[in-house]
Amino acid sequence: MNHSENTGPYVLVIDVGTQSIRASFIDLKGTILAIEKTHIEAYFSTQPGYAEQEPDYFWEQLCLTTKNLFKKHPADAEKLKGMSITTQRGTVVNLDKDGKPLRPAIVWLDQRMAQVGNWPSSITKTVFQIAGAYDPVTYAIQQSEANWIRQNQPEIWKKTDKYLLLSGYLTYRLSGDFADSVGCTVGYIPFDYKKHEYSKTSSINYKMFPVGRKKLARLVHPSEFIGNITAEASRQTGIPEGLPIIAAAADKACEVLGSGVISPETGCLSYGTTATIETVSNRYLEVVKMFPSYPSAIPHHFNTEVMIYRGYWMIKWFKNEFGYKEVELARELDKEPEELFDAMIDDIPPGSMGLMLQPYWTPGIKQPGIEAKGAVIGFGDVHTRAHLYRSILEGIAYALKDGAQRTERTTRVKMQKIRVSGGGSQSKNALQLTADIFNLPVEKPHTYETSALGAAINAAIGLKLYPDFETAIENMCHVGETYQPIPENVKIYDQLYRKVYSKMYQRLKPLYNDIRDITNYPKK
Repeated sequence: MNHSENTGPYVLVIDVGTQSIRASFIDLKGTILAIEKTHIEAYFSTQPGYAEQEPDYFWEQLCLTTKNLFKKHPADAEKLKGMSITTQRGTVVNLDKDGKPLRPAIVWLDQRMAQVGNWPSSITKTVFQIAGAYDPVTYAIQQSEANWIRQNQPEIWKKTDKYLLLSGYLTYRLSGDFADSVGCTVGYIPFDYKKHEYSKTSSINYKMFPVGRKKLARLVHPSEFIGNITAEASRQTGIPEGLPIIAAAADKACEVLGSGVISPETGCLSYGTTATIETVSNRYLEVVKMFPSYPSAIPHHFNTEVMIYRGYWMIKWFKNEFGYKEVELARELDKEPEELFDAMIDDIPPGSMGLMLQPYWTPGIKQPGIEAKGAVIGFGDVHTRAHLYRSILEGIAYALKDGAQRTERTTRVKMQKIRVSGGGSQSKNALQLTADIFNLPVEKPHTYETSALGAAINAAIGLKLYPDFETAIENMCHVGETYQPIPENVKIYDQLYRKVYSKMYQRLKPLYNDIRDITNYPKK
């Protein structure tokens, strides 16, 4: 980092994602002054469907990353004003009374299922069924990691003194305090998403996830002070002792903020491991009934979200299964394989010559249902790996367009433009076909590190370096590139979306159910 060029204050941001940990210095213009990235193993599996990682592994890799950053780019003590941290959502950690991990963290990609148990009672069950809420409620109970641990590892649960999200665990390691941000609170825990506080013990939410309040972290709102770097954390991380820590939010919420999205007129697409379409609202809304809006990185605001669970994970899937040639060539050329994949589809026409993909590689309870499977239709002898790759990008965009339309019906606000962040935003073909499929201008933020930038905005406001979010966004968020819809492409995609894609799920659903009945996958 060239300190002579940096005349103003800056902040440290730590971004703990699924594939890597990144630490960066970001100034008040939204410039990444320096960044250090460490690739991590997302999880290990001891049984099919399990996804776990040692909590100490996350901490050790965080320490390695920050130490390398400070070693390569010594901080200017006068200009480094504070820090914030953003992490992957839904990864949980059990700690004993001494603050030591009791078991590996269960990572958000984990697919184990708890038993429903004795709740809801028969009367409550009937009420839920009449209201159309029984399936979502039981699905959430089954997905709760706390419920699974309580049922299958009661000795671990008995010893659990603190049950934290990964953000809360890392905040504890940095500050010595069991504290977390409201903006990070996304998971199967007793949290009231309307009020942004823990649920009362009398609430339905608590009955679904009966985790005692004493086991949970103290909550603060985004951009509030959450603690200081301890002497021990400073020794391990290289971060200056006493540096103020400002609460940020989970990675998806920070991506939205870092993309400069502050109202529902702009849709924020995240082309990450999980692909999402999100908007920001000052009202609590449910795009899908019984599935909440998550906390925004802006206090007392909400992010509507429709998720494609495996999203751009499918690019990794394609790379592993079909991309050996590009992986080897990229290694020789010192490039990322995705660059070669993008070049590979430059000449593939919109619509992939009729190859249509529905990206339901992992089933859910929302839309699609638990029985759903991925589908590719329209194969012919002209199709190659390149057509399949483009159809993946198109299929994800179709699914997100469906989510955008449902969001607009809920918010009653028409989206005027799209901002795209995440790994997929590096692909010019992905951005252009997104503009064509949505028939809206697509803007790419000036930096790929939108999650870190969102956390930096939280820090800047919390440190009083900016008076409010509007001012901070105006100064720190900038549009890098804009992609306009191409009319002839829009026409093709509109017809394929309306006449083919939007009908695929309902027409294939009976076959998905038959497959599930025969193979018992996904399990009932």
